[in-house]
Amino acid sequence: MAYFAPKFSITPSPICTSAYKTSIPLRSSPFGARKPPDSHLLQAFNRGGDSGNGVREMERPPALKRVRASPNLSEEQKLAISQLPPKMTNRCKALMKQITCFSAENGSVPRMLAFWVRNTKPQRADWLAVLKELERLNHFLYFEVAEYAFTEESFEASIRDYTKIIHGYAKQDKLGEAERALEAMKNRGFMCDQVTLTALVHMYSKAGNLKLAEDTFEEMKLLGVPLDKRSYGSIVMAYIRAGKLTSAESSLREMEARQIYAPREVYKALLRAYSMLGDSQGAQRAFDAIQVAGIIPDAKVCGLLINAYVASGQTREARIAFENMRRSDLEPNDKCTALLLAAYEKENRLKEALDVLMELERDNVMLGKESSDLLVQWFRRLGVVEEVDRVLKDFASRMHEHIL
Repeated sequence: MAYFAPKFSITPSPICTSAYKTSIPLRSSPFGARKPPDSHLLQAFNRGGDSGNGVREMERPPALKRVRASPNLSEEQKLAISQLPPKMTNRCKALMKQITCFSAENGSVPRMLAFWVRNTKPQRADWLAVLKELERLNHFLYFEVAEYAFTEESFEASIRDYTKIIHGYAKQDKLGEAERALEAMKNRGFMCDQVTLTALVHMYSKAGNLKLAEDTFEEMKLLGVPLDKRSYGSIVMAYIRAGKLTSAESSLREMEARQIYAPREVYKALLRAYSMLGDSQGAQRAFDAIQVAGIIPDAKVCGLLINAYVASGQTREARIAFENMRRSDLEPNDKCTALLLAAYEKENRLKEALDVLMELERDNVMLGKESSDLLVQWFRRLGVVEEVDRVLKDFASRMHEHIL
Protein backbone atom coordinates (compact mmCIF):
# COMPACT_ATOMS: atom_id res chain seq x y z
CA MET A 1 0.00 0.00 0.00
CA ALA A 2 1.52 3.26 -1.11
CA TYR A 3 1.09 5.20 2.10
CA PHE A 4 2.38 2.60 4.55
CA ALA A 5 5.91 2.29 5.76
CA PRO A 6 7.93 -0.92 5.55
CA LYS A 7 7.22 -3.56 8.18
CA PHE A 8 8.58 -3.02 11.68
CA SER A 9 12.12 -4.06 12.13
CA ILE A 10 11.51 -5.31 15.65
CA THR A 11 10.53 -8.92 16.20
CA PRO A 12 6.79 -9.10 16.75
CA SER A 13 5.79 -10.47 20.13
CA PRO A 14 2.50 -12.07 21.02
CA ILE A 15 2.78 -10.68 24.51
CA CYS A 16 0.76 -7.49 24.60
CA THR A 17 1.97 -4.90 27.08
CA SER A 18 0.53 -1.55 27.87
CA ALA A 19 1.89 1.48 26.07
CA TYR A 20 1.28 5.17 26.16
CA LYS A 21 -0.65 6.68 23.32
CA THR A 22 1.76 8.10 20.82
CA SER A 23 1.56 10.16 17.72
CA ILE A 24 3.12 8.09 14.96
CA PRO A 25 4.57 9.89 11.94
CA LEU A 26 3.10 9.02 8.57
CA ARG A 27 6.09 7.08 7.34
CA SER A 28 6.91 5.21 10.56
CA SER A 29 3.93 2.88 10.82
CA PRO A 30 0.74 1.75 9.17
CA PHE A 31 -2.32 3.06 10.91
CA GLY A 32 -0.23 6.12 11.88
CA ALA A 33 -1.43 9.71 12.05
CA ARG A 34 -1.50 11.56 8.76
CA LYS A 35 -2.19 15.01 7.39
CA PRO A 36 -4.63 15.45 4.51
CA PRO A 37 -3.31 16.49 1.12
CA ASP A 38 -2.94 20.17 0.27
CA SER A 39 -6.14 22.14 0.06
CA HIS A 40 -5.84 22.70 -3.70
CA LEU A 41 -6.60 18.99 -4.10
CA LEU A 42 -9.79 19.30 -2.06
CA GLN A 43 -12.16 21.61 -3.83
CA ALA A 44 -15.56 20.22 -4.44
CA PHE A 45 -17.07 17.87 -1.84
CA ASN A 46 -19.70 19.62 0.22
CA ARG A 47 -19.18 19.90 3.93
CA GLY A 48 -22.42 18.19 4.75
CA GLY A 49 -21.58 17.85 8.45
CA ASP A 50 -23.49 15.23 10.38
CA SER A 51 -26.63 15.17 8.32
CA GLY A 52 -25.28 12.89 5.60
CA ASN A 53 -26.88 14.98 2.85
CA GLY A 54 -25.47 14.63 -0.63
CA VAL A 55 -22.82 16.56 -2.44
CA ARG A 56 -24.07 19.84 -3.87
CA GLU A 57 -24.10 19.71 -7.63
CA MET A 58 -22.41 23.07 -8.07
CA GLU A 59 -19.52 21.97 -5.81
CA ARG A 60 -19.19 18.42 -7.04
CA PRO A 61 -15.71 17.81 -8.48
CA PRO A 62 -15.35 16.55 -12.04
CA ALA A 63 -14.45 13.09 -10.73
CA LEU A 64 -17.83 12.68 -9.08
CA LYS A 65 -19.67 13.92 -12.14
CA ARG A 66 -17.89 11.33 -14.21
CA VAL A 67 -19.00 8.60 -11.84
CA ARG A 68 -22.62 9.51 -12.42
CA ALA A 69 -22.61 10.39 -16.08
CA SER A 70 -19.52 8.90 -17.72
CA PRO A 71 -20.39 6.58 -20.62
CA ASN A 72 -17.09 4.78 -19.94
CA LEU A 73 -18.46 2.95 -16.92
CA SER A 74 -18.69 -0.78 -17.44
CA GLU A 75 -21.99 -2.58 -17.04
CA GLU A 76 -20.57 -4.27 -13.96
CA GLN A 77 -19.75 -0.90 -12.39
CA LYS A 78 -23.16 0.51 -13.22
CA LEU A 79 -24.81 -2.54 -11.69
CA ALA A 80 -22.68 -2.30 -8.53
CA ILE A 81 -23.55 1.38 -8.09
CA SER A 82 -27.24 0.71 -8.61
CA GLN A 83 -27.17 -1.98 -5.91
CA LEU A 84 -25.78 0.16 -3.13
CA PRO A 85 -27.97 -0.09 0.00
CA PRO A 86 -30.86 2.41 -0.30
CA LYS A 87 -30.52 3.42 3.36
CA MET A 88 -26.85 4.35 2.94
CA THR A 89 -26.28 8.08 3.37
CA ASN A 90 -25.35 10.13 0.34
CA ARG A 91 -21.90 10.88 1.67
CA CYS A 92 -21.22 7.12 1.97
CA LYS A 93 -22.67 6.45 -1.48
CA ALA A 94 -20.39 9.12 -2.93
CA LEU A 95 -17.34 7.29 -1.57
CA MET A 96 -18.64 3.88 -2.59
CA LYS A 97 -19.09 5.13 -6.16
CA GLN A 98 -15.50 6.33 -6.21
CA ILE A 99 -14.27 3.01 -4.81
CA THR A 100 -16.34 1.07 -7.35
CA CYS A 101 -14.75 3.01 -10.20
CA PHE A 102 -11.27 3.17 -8.66
CA SER A 103 -8.30 2.42 -10.86
CA ALA A 104 -4.77 2.20 -9.46
CA GLU A 105 -3.43 3.66 -12.71
CA ASN A 106 -5.50 6.81 -12.38
CA GLY A 107 -5.81 7.38 -8.66
CA SER A 108 -4.55 6.95 -5.13
CA VAL A 109 -6.61 5.40 -2.36
CA PRO A 110 -5.16 7.64 0.41
CA ARG A 111 -5.81 10.77 -1.67
CA MET A 112 -9.34 9.66 -2.49
CA LEU A 113 -10.11 8.98 1.18
CA ALA A 114 -8.48 12.19 2.38
CA PHE A 115 -10.56 14.09 -0.15
CA TRP A 116 -13.71 12.47 1.19
CA VAL A 117 -12.82 13.10 4.83
CA ARG A 118 -11.92 16.75 4.25
CA ASN A 119 -15.12 17.58 2.43
CA THR A 120 -17.79 15.44 4.09
CA LYS A 121 -16.61 15.27 7.72
CA PRO A 122 -17.67 11.62 8.21
CA GLN A 123 -18.52 10.17 11.57
CA ARG A 124 -17.73 6.68 12.84
CA ALA A 125 -21.09 5.41 11.61
CA ASP A 126 -20.18 6.49 8.06
CA TRP A 127 -16.86 4.67 8.15
CA LEU A 128 -18.52 1.54 9.49
CA ALA A 129 -21.21 1.67 6.80
CA VAL A 130 -18.57 1.84 4.06
CA LEU A 131 -16.45 -0.92 5.60
CA LYS A 132 -19.48 -3.14 6.10
CA GLU A 133 -20.41 -2.79 2.44
CA LEU A 134 -16.83 -3.46 1.29
CA GLU A 135 -16.68 -6.54 3.49
CA ARG A 136 -20.00 -7.77 2.13
CA LEU A 137 -18.69 -7.35 -1.41
CA ASN A 138 -15.36 -8.96 -0.47
CA HIS A 139 -13.80 -5.91 -2.13
CA PHE A 140 -10.06 -5.90 -2.71
CA LEU A 141 -9.74 -2.42 -1.17
CA TYR A 142 -11.36 -3.42 2.14
CA PHE A 143 -8.14 -3.69 4.13
CA GLU A 144 -6.61 -0.57 2.62
CA VAL A 145 -9.68 1.51 3.43
CA ALA A 146 -9.83 0.00 6.93
CA GLU A 147 -6.18 0.78 7.64
CA TYR A 148 -6.65 4.36 6.52
CA ALA A 149 -9.76 4.69 8.69
CA PHE A 150 -7.77 3.66 11.75
CA THR A 151 -5.60 6.76 11.34
CA GLU A 152 -8.57 9.15 11.33
CA GLU A 153 -9.87 10.65 14.56
CA SER A 154 -13.41 10.53 13.20
CA PHE A 155 -13.23 6.72 13.10
CA GLU A 156 -12.56 6.50 16.85
CA ALA A 157 -10.74 3.18 16.55
CA SER A 158 -11.23 0.72 19.42
CA ILE A 159 -9.44 -2.46 20.39
CA ARG A 160 -12.24 -4.47 18.81
CA ASP A 161 -11.61 -2.76 15.46
CA TYR A 162 -7.97 -3.81 15.63
CA THR A 163 -8.93 -7.35 16.64
CA LYS A 164 -11.24 -7.64 13.65
CA ILE A 165 -8.62 -6.58 11.14
CA ILE A 166 -5.98 -8.81 12.76
CA HIS A 167 -8.38 -11.73 12.49
CA GLY A 168 -9.19 -10.79 8.89
CA TYR A 169 -5.53 -10.79 7.93
CA ALA A 170 -5.02 -14.11 9.72
CA LYS A 171 -7.84 -15.72 7.74
CA GLN A 172 -6.00 -14.76 4.55
CA ASP A 173 -2.64 -16.02 5.91
CA LYS A 174 -1.22 -12.48 5.87
CA LEU A 175 0.82 -12.88 9.03
CA GLY A 176 3.07 -9.87 8.44
CA GLU A 177 0.17 -7.46 7.99
CA ALA A 178 -1.56 -8.87 11.06
CA GLU A 179 1.55 -8.35 13.19
CA ARG A 180 1.92 -4.79 11.95
CA ALA A 181 -1.69 -4.13 12.95
CA LEU A 182 -0.96 -5.64 16.36
CA GLU A 183 2.07 -3.39 16.82
CA ALA A 184 0.06 -0.34 15.78
CA MET A 185 -2.63 -1.29 18.29
CA LYS A 186 -0.10 -1.50 21.12
CA ASN A 187 1.40 1.84 20.07
CA ARG A 188 -2.05 3.37 20.44
CA GLY A 189 -2.08 2.28 24.09
CA PHE A 190 -4.51 -0.61 23.81
CA MET A 191 -3.90 -3.71 25.91
CA CYS A 192 -4.73 -7.13 24.48
CA ASP A 193 -7.86 -8.72 25.90
CA GLN A 194 -9.25 -12.24 25.62
CA VAL A 195 -10.67 -11.75 22.13
CA THR A 196 -7.44 -10.31 20.74
CA LEU A 197 -5.22 -12.92 22.37
CA THR A 198 -7.46 -15.73 21.15
CA ALA A 199 -7.28 -14.32 17.62
CA LEU A 200 -3.49 -14.31 17.91
CA VAL A 201 -3.33 -17.92 19.10
CA HIS A 202 -5.57 -18.91 16.20
CA MET A 203 -3.44 -16.91 13.77
CA TYR A 204 -0.12 -18.41 14.90
CA SER A 205 -1.66 -21.88 15.01
CA LYS A 206 -2.93 -21.60 11.45
CA ALA A 207 0.45 -20.26 10.31
CA GLY A 208 2.20 -23.27 11.86
CA ASN A 209 4.19 -21.15 14.32
CA LEU A 210 3.93 -23.31 17.41
CA LYS A 211 6.30 -21.26 19.58
CA LEU A 212 4.38 -18.00 19.17
CA ALA A 213 1.09 -19.84 19.65
CA GLU A 214 2.39 -21.39 22.89
CA ASP A 215 3.81 -18.08 24.12
CA THR A 216 0.53 -16.27 23.51
CA PHE A 217 -1.49 -19.03 25.15
CA GLU A 218 0.74 -19.00 28.22
CA GLU A 219 0.40 -15.21 28.36
CA MET A 220 -3.36 -15.66 28.51
CA LYS A 221 -2.95 -17.95 31.49
CA LEU A 222 -0.59 -15.56 33.30
CA LEU A 223 -2.93 -12.62 32.78
CA GLY A 224 -5.86 -14.64 34.07
CA VAL A 225 -7.72 -14.20 30.79
CA PRO A 226 -10.71 -16.58 30.49
CA LEU A 227 -9.92 -19.58 28.33
CA ASP A 228 -12.73 -20.86 26.13
CA LYS A 229 -13.12 -23.64 23.58
CA ARG A 230 -11.86 -21.40 20.78
CA SER A 231 -8.57 -20.53 22.48
CA TYR A 232 -8.05 -24.12 23.63
CA GLY A 233 -9.05 -25.43 20.23
CA SER A 234 -6.49 -23.17 18.54
CA ILE A 235 -3.58 -24.39 20.70
CA VAL A 236 -4.65 -28.03 20.23
CA MET A 237 -4.64 -27.50 16.46
CA ALA A 238 -1.19 -25.91 16.73
CA TYR A 239 0.11 -29.06 18.43
CA ILE A 240 -1.56 -31.30 15.85
CA ARG A 241 -0.06 -29.33 12.94
CA ALA A 242 3.37 -29.59 14.60
CA GLY A 243 2.95 -33.36 15.03
CA LYS A 244 2.92 -33.13 18.85
CA LEU A 245 -0.13 -35.29 19.33
CA THR A 246 0.63 -36.13 22.97
CA SER A 247 0.63 -32.42 23.85
CA ALA A 248 -2.63 -32.03 21.93
CA GLU A 249 -4.21 -34.80 24.01
CA SER A 250 -2.94 -33.23 27.23
CA SER A 251 -4.60 -29.93 26.30
CA LEU A 252 -7.85 -31.74 25.52
CA ARG A 253 -7.77 -33.45 28.93
CA GLU A 254 -7.10 -30.08 30.58
CA MET A 255 -10.15 -28.72 28.78
CA GLU A 256 -12.33 -31.63 29.85
CA ALA A 257 -11.26 -31.12 33.47
CA ARG A 258 -12.69 -27.60 33.17
CA GLN A 259 -15.78 -28.97 31.42
CA ILE A 260 -14.81 -27.20 28.21
CA TYR A 261 -15.03 -29.20 25.00
CA ALA A 262 -13.33 -28.37 21.72
CA PRO A 263 -15.28 -28.12 18.45
CA ARG A 264 -15.91 -31.32 16.54
CA GLU A 265 -13.30 -30.51 13.88
CA VAL A 266 -10.53 -30.39 16.51
CA TYR A 267 -11.26 -33.89 17.80
CA LYS A 268 -11.57 -35.13 14.24
CA ALA A 269 -8.21 -33.60 13.31
CA LEU A 270 -6.52 -35.43 16.20
CA LEU A 271 -8.18 -38.71 15.19
CA ARG A 272 -7.14 -38.20 11.57
CA ALA A 273 -3.53 -37.54 12.60
CA TYR A 274 -3.36 -40.79 14.57
CA SER A 275 -5.15 -42.66 11.78
CA MET A 276 -2.66 -41.52 9.15
CA LEU A 277 0.19 -42.65 11.39
CA GLY A 278 -1.41 -46.06 11.85
CA ASP A 279 -1.43 -45.51 15.63
CA SER A 280 -4.51 -47.52 16.59
CA GLN A 281 -4.19 -46.86 20.32
CA GLY A 282 -3.99 -43.12 19.85
CA ALA A 283 -6.87 -43.26 17.37
CA GLN A 284 -9.01 -45.20 19.86
CA ARG A 285 -8.26 -42.62 22.58
CA ALA A 286 -9.24 -39.81 20.25
CA PHE A 287 -12.39 -41.69 19.26
CA ASP A 288 -13.30 -42.18 22.94
CA ALA A 289 -12.67 -38.47 23.63
CA ILE A 290 -15.12 -37.58 20.86
CA GLN A 291 -17.85 -39.54 22.64
CA VAL A 292 -16.94 -38.11 26.05
CA ALA A 293 -17.41 -34.65 24.53
CA GLY A 294 -20.96 -35.62 23.60
CA ILE A 295 -20.24 -35.71 19.87
CA ILE A 296 -22.00 -38.48 17.96
CA PRO A 297 -19.55 -40.15 15.53
CA ASP A 298 -20.57 -40.33 11.89
CA ALA A 299 -19.41 -42.71 9.16
CA LYS A 300 -16.35 -40.55 8.36
CA VAL A 301 -15.19 -40.54 11.98
CA CYS A 302 -15.67 -44.31 12.20
CA GLY A 303 -13.77 -44.69 8.94
CA LEU A 304 -10.75 -42.95 10.46
CA LEU A 305 -10.75 -45.41 13.37
CA ILE A 306 -11.11 -48.39 11.02
CA ASN A 307 -8.24 -47.07 8.90
CA ALA A 308 -5.99 -46.88 11.97
CA TYR A 309 -6.64 -50.54 12.75
CA VAL A 310 -6.19 -51.61 9.13
CA ALA A 311 -2.93 -49.64 8.82
CA SER A 312 -1.58 -51.30 11.96
CA GLY A 313 -2.56 -54.76 10.71
CA GLN A 314 -5.29 -55.31 13.31
CA THR A 315 -7.97 -56.74 11.04
CA ARG A 316 -10.03 -58.23 13.86
CA GLU A 317 -10.29 -54.87 15.64
CA ALA A 318 -11.13 -53.20 12.34
CA ARG A 319 -14.01 -55.65 11.87
CA ILE A 320 -15.23 -54.99 15.44
CA ALA A 321 -15.18 -51.23 14.80
CA PHE A 322 -17.08 -51.83 11.56
CA GLU A 323 -19.73 -53.92 13.32
CA ASN A 324 -20.03 -51.42 16.19
CA MET A 325 -20.74 -48.72 13.64
CA ARG A 326 -23.53 -50.77 12.09
CA ARG A 327 -24.99 -51.63 15.50
CA SER A 328 -25.20 -47.90 16.13
CA ASP A 329 -27.48 -47.61 13.10
CA LEU A 330 -24.78 -45.93 11.04
CA GLU A 331 -24.70 -47.07 7.43
CA PRO A 332 -21.08 -47.67 6.41
CA ASN A 333 -19.93 -45.50 3.55
CA ASP A 334 -17.95 -46.81 0.61
CA LYS A 335 -14.63 -45.89 2.23
CA CYS A 336 -15.33 -47.92 5.39
CA THR A 337 -16.33 -50.99 3.38
CA ALA A 338 -13.32 -50.69 1.08
CA LEU A 339 -10.95 -50.43 4.06
CA LEU A 340 -12.29 -53.61 5.61
CA LEU A 341 -12.19 -55.51 2.30
CA ALA A 342 -8.62 -54.31 1.73
CA ALA A 343 -7.62 -55.69 5.14
CA TYR A 344 -9.13 -59.08 4.28
CA GLU A 345 -7.41 -59.05 0.89
CA LYS A 346 -3.98 -58.51 2.47
CA GLU A 347 -4.53 -61.58 4.64
CA ASN A 348 -6.21 -63.52 1.82
CA ARG A 349 -9.31 -64.07 3.95
CA LEU A 350 -11.86 -64.47 1.20
CA LYS A 351 -14.56 -66.13 3.30
CA GLU A 352 -14.69 -63.25 5.80
CA ALA A 353 -14.90 -60.75 2.96
CA LEU A 354 -17.81 -62.64 1.40
CA ASP A 355 -19.55 -62.76 4.79
CA VAL A 356 -19.35 -58.98 5.00
CA LEU A 357 -20.78 -58.62 1.50
CA MET A 358 -23.67 -60.95 2.31
CA GLU A 359 -24.50 -59.02 5.47
CA LEU A 360 -24.48 -55.77 3.54
CA GLU A 361 -26.74 -57.27 0.90
CA ARG A 362 -29.23 -58.42 3.54
CA ASP A 363 -29.33 -54.86 4.90
CA ASN A 364 -29.73 -53.42 1.39
CA VAL A 365 -26.42 -51.55 1.54
CA MET A 366 -25.12 -50.89 -1.97
CA LEU A 367 -21.41 -51.19 -2.74
CA GLY A 368 -19.73 -48.05 -4.00
CA LYS A 369 -17.15 -47.63 -6.71
CA GLU A 370 -14.08 -48.02 -4.48
CA SER A 371 -15.32 -51.26 -2.94
CA SER A 372 -16.44 -52.68 -6.29
CA ASP A 373 -13.13 -51.86 -7.98
CA LEU A 374 -11.21 -53.47 -5.11
CA LEU A 375 -13.26 -56.65 -5.40
CA VAL A 376 -12.78 -56.84 -9.17
CA GLN A 377 -9.00 -56.47 -8.81
CA TRP A 378 -8.90 -59.02 -6.02
CA PHE A 379 -10.86 -61.64 -7.94
CA ARG A 380 -9.01 -60.92 -11.16
CA ARG A 381 -5.88 -62.05 -9.37
CA LEU A 382 -7.78 -65.19 -8.41
CA GLY A 383 -8.80 -65.75 -12.04
CA VAL A 384 -12.55 -65.50 -11.44
CA VAL A 385 -13.19 -61.96 -12.63
CA GLU A 386 -16.01 -62.93 -15.00
CA GLU A 387 -17.95 -64.64 -12.22
CA VAL A 388 -17.44 -61.66 -9.93
CA ASP A 389 -18.55 -59.23 -12.61
CA ARG A 390 -21.75 -61.21 -13.09
CA VAL A 391 -22.40 -61.35 -9.31
CA LEU A 392 -21.84 -57.60 -8.91
CA LYS A 393 -24.16 -56.81 -11.80
CA ASP A 394 -26.82 -59.07 -10.32
CA PHE A 395 -26.31 -57.44 -6.91
CA ALA A 396 -26.65 -53.96 -8.40
CA SER A 397 -29.78 -54.98 -10.32
CA ARG A 398 -31.48 -56.31 -7.19
CA MET A 399 -30.55 -53.13 -5.28
CA HIS A 400 -32.05 -51.05 -8.07
CA GLU A 401 -35.29 -53.03 -7.95
CA HIS A 402 -35.44 -52.64 -4.17
CA ILE A 403 -35.03 -48.86 -4.40
CA LEU A 404 -37.79 -48.64 -7.00
